[in-house]
Amino acid sequence: MKELSVITVTYNAELTLERTLKSVGEQSYPSIEHIIVDGKSADGTIQLIKRSENEHMIWLSEQDNGLYDAMNKAARMAGGDYLCFLNAGDTFFASDTVEKMMRTIEDGEAPDIIYGETAIVDEKGIFLHMRRLRAPEKLTWKSFRQGMLICHQAFIVKRELFEPYDLSYRFSSDFDWCIRMMKKSKNLHNTHLTLINYLHEGMTTVNRKASLKERYHIMVHYYGQISTFLHHIWFAIRAILK
Repeated sequence: MKELSVITVTYNAELTLERTLKSVGEQSYPSIEHIIVDGKSADGTIQLIKRSENEHMIWLSEQDNGLYDAMNKAARMAGGDYLCFLNAGDTFFASDTVEKMMRTIEDGEAPDIIYGETAIVDEKGIFLHMRRLRAPEKLTWKSFRQGMLICHQAFIVKRELFEPYDLSYRFSSDFDWCIRMMKKSKNLHNTHLTLINYLHEGMTTVNRKASLKERYHIMVHYYGQISTFLHHIWFAIRAILK
């Protein structure tokens, strides 16, 4: 049985973390470890973690250099076959989601990347709509020319393939990381399942302008200036049409 390492990084997350802890704890799949790396929260986050502590949880709280530094740290602590990055406030779609996801890879060679769809929820966890960008039937590293088609949380990577997030990107290192992971992967598996409930407010939402700027530079790096420019013209037209 493959083990899933669920990674949650936190900082002053007492208002959102509880539902994430609950979601991971309620999963019907038995082989899950939950790794929580906290950036020395000053609110009730640590008390919340301690109340939920169990034999499948590993956690620490110490100063870090931001979100992606904490993710790198957590990945080094992980022992599972696959890594799933689930932010505070985000949850699995249902209590049997991981079990269903893992069932789709039981036959044949274990894929390098597992992916699926994402639902958007509000601060109370109530469904709002499906994520605007949908998962393509066949995913490759070139797919992200169209934008981040897979939500980071619904992008599950084999641990042995993990490379650290690039800390030179403050807001969109996950976009760069996903492309790098896809470039080195041979087998990318579409579960055809909705995997994640994603809280609609996040760091990249709050810092949207800076995030989009970083994404543009990342796309130029991988796909070239002309291709990136033309795709962004299409993004603008698509936004106007919608």
